[in-house]
Amino acid sequence: MVDIVLVEPEIPHNTGAIARTCAATGARLHLIKPLGFDISDKMVKRCGLDYWYLVEIRVYEDLEEYFTVNGDADIYLATTKAPHIYTEADFSGNVSLFFGKETAGLPEWLREKYRDRCIRIPMISEARSLNLSNSVAILAYEALRQQGFPKLKALGSMAEKEKGEGSCIMN
Repeated sequence: MVDIVLVEPEIPHNTGAIARTCAATGARLHLIKPLGFDISDKMVKRCGLDYWYLVEIRVYEDLEEYFTVNGDADIYLATTKAPHIYTEADFSGNVSLFFGKETAGLPEWLREKYRDRCIRIPMISEARSLNLSNSVAILAYEALRQQGFPKLKALGSMAEKEKGEGSCIMN
């Protein structure tokens, strides 16, 4: 199982894209307040998030509440300030992947407390960071790859195969 934890997300479209990734992968989405947007049914529908019903979402008042409810076992913190790259992490069990808000990242105290669990996605030194939703997708799929893609559809549907769609040969 993969849990995606967004700490104080600010941009609704990023969270929408992340929710789509969670819907497609079966990952749970945890949102730590304050949120920079409204997640009411009306606002969710306005953003075109018709797959929102596929996502298990939990909302917390703060990180303290999150840790009280879920503990801190098997957590990884995504940060550009990490000592390890994400491919060094062992995501073989149930993991919680933490991501900070778009403008500031994760709180310094959290990164210091779990320094050995901080991971980064390699990029050129001139780049500040990747888009939050892209970062979530990269780490979520790496965790799922290490777990053998549990409960995920391995091949295209039979209808696609019969039509010859979706088939490609990689050399």
